[in-house]
Amino acid sequence: MLNIDLHSHSTVSDGLLSPEDLVQRAASRGVQVLAVTDHDDIGGLARARQAAIRHGVHLINGVEISVSWSSQTLHIVGLRIDPKSPPLLQGLEVIRSSRAARAQGIAADLDKSGIPGSLAGASRYAGNPNLIGRAHFARYLVERGYAGDVKSIFRKYLNRGKPGYVEHRWVTLADAVSWIRNSGGIAVMAHPGRYSISTVQMRQLLAEFRELGGAALEVVTGSHTPEQYAIFARYAKQFDLFASVGSDYHGPGESYRDIGQLPELPEGCQPVWQQWSDLTASFSARVNT
Repeated sequence: MLNIDLHSHSTVSDGLLSPEDLVQRAASRGVQVLAVTDHDDIGGLARARQAAIRHGVHLINGVEISVSWSSQTLHIVGLRIDPKSPPLLQGLEVIRSSRAARAQGIAADLDKSGIPGSLAGASRYAGNPNLIGRAHFARYLVERGYAGDVKSIFRKYLNRGKPGYVEHRWVTLADAVSWIRNSGGIAVMAHPGRYSISTVQMRQLLAEFRELGGAALEVVTGSHTPEQYAIFARYAKQFDLFASVGSDYHGPGESYRDIGQLPELPEGCQPVWQQWSDLTASFSARVNT
């Protein structure tokens, strides 16, 4: 069985490792197929690809797009995208511009809560000055001693109803799926178990996603429990979606699972990579040489 991880982040978004170091870590943990899926930016893919060539890793071009659906923020992963696709590039630029406004809003709200200087502090943790996210604010708040780790910060700050939370409208589900598909990519619903929605809403979401051209559901991911693997395997089958796997790795100490350390998909799932003929051909060639 191939060791496949189709969801990871570098310093181009909110990961702790550079694209090169991310690929190196994946290789050191036996990952054979890796997708780098930074939030709303594909600026690290070329660097990751050069590292993947050096380390013998099959790199999948990816991205993770922020979406507003109902009252939820969702994430749609795009796999096998064309990083030169004009509609995708233009759409991601719009999102990054709105992220800058959100960062200013987060800082203003933290100011009101007696935490000054957070925008400058978060900026120091951002490898990409055009993409400052909540994780960067969280790392600054850990530095200032407001909690011992990033996960604790998110329980106390930055989430809905907490200081530093800013309501924000991202792009639509239709836009995200369209950009991915028009770039030749595959749209994947990321970590569905993390969304605070009812069973009825989940069914509505997956039906809409499928109708728009969504192709896969992240069944095995770092934040899912074994019980959720089974639940979302059933959803994938019900909505005729392929199943994907990904650690959602952000870096040492900030991830649910280490990169590449994922169990196999539940029996009966159709892996999203099963029809990637170039992938199967590549590894068949390696075995036969």
